[in-house]
Amino acid sequence: MVNQQTIGDRDTRLSPEDLAALRDSLLEQRLFRQEQLRQITTARPPAGGRRPPGSAAQAEVRVQLAASARMVLADVEAALDRMAEGRYGSCHLCRRPIARERLVIVPQARYCARCQQVREAGR
Repeated sequence: MVNQQTIGDRDTRLSPEDLAALRDSLLEQRLFRQEQLRQITTARPPAGGRRPPGSAAQAEVRVQLAASARMVLADVEAALDRMAEGRYGSCHLCRRPIARERLVIVPQARYCARCQQVREAGR
């Protein structure tokens, strides 16, 4: 169930409709990533024992794609958990509200734009 939470000021306030739309987006992303992982992990090399040139590179690409899909899926699951617990939309670092516009673009965001920039600059 989507929580009836209101976060921050006019620019960051999430209405119940916003939360429902964001939840739908997260659920859609979860299904997409689960299907993507299913396709990646069930892809098999051609039969016959002979691997075509470049198959090692293709296998590495599949490994990287699967890792990326698992990472995004974990972020989506964490966002759905935060939503269910009523903690969705607050930055993990500064605890301020994450801008509504940011959540619309990246619904699984854990950090506000400012804290995200600080984290990326520190890498």
